[in-house]
Amino acid sequence: MDWSDAIRDLMQAGSGAGTAQAPSVPNPEQTFQQAAQQAPPQTTGQGIAEAFRSNQTPSFPEMVMNLFTHSNPEQKAGLLTRLLGSAGPGALSGLLGGVSGAAVNPQQAAQVPPNTVQQLAERAQNGNPGVVDEVAHFYSQHPQVVTALGGLALSIAIQHMVRR
Repeated sequence: MDWSDAIRDLMQAGSGAGTAQAPSVPNPEQTFQQAAQQAPPQTTGQGIAEAFRSNQTPSFPEMVMNLFTHSNPEQKAGLLTRLLGSAGPGALSGLLGGVSGAAVNPQQAAQVPPNTVQQLAERAQNGNPGVVDEVAHFYSQHPQVVTALGGLALSIAIQHMVRR
């Protein structure tokens, strides 16, 4: 039995209620954690990206702000570095005072307010739609933080992972 069969078994053990677009996944936080441990990181990242792009979930910038809020300083720095790389230096004017260059350290990241991250994520997405995949891949390495996105987003991610 491969990892996708194991996750399907977990999903079938629950009620199975839901919609055709986003079937209910029993205990989505726990199921996602197990799926992320067993699935290849690329598959996990693709599932997260699908949740970011879904019209059933909040916008990408809102979800990124939520992830940032639940991240530790090192994860915050990694996220900001990726967003800055996609937004380009022109997008920084006024958003991240005191942060220069494309790399952010954990101490700097800890000082950035979540609403600024949301604005930066919006600019980065507008400048480079591929940032969605990049952020998703980054957080595929931190599945415990991804659980903060909530049951619907996790259900969408899991469903996409299983279909891969």
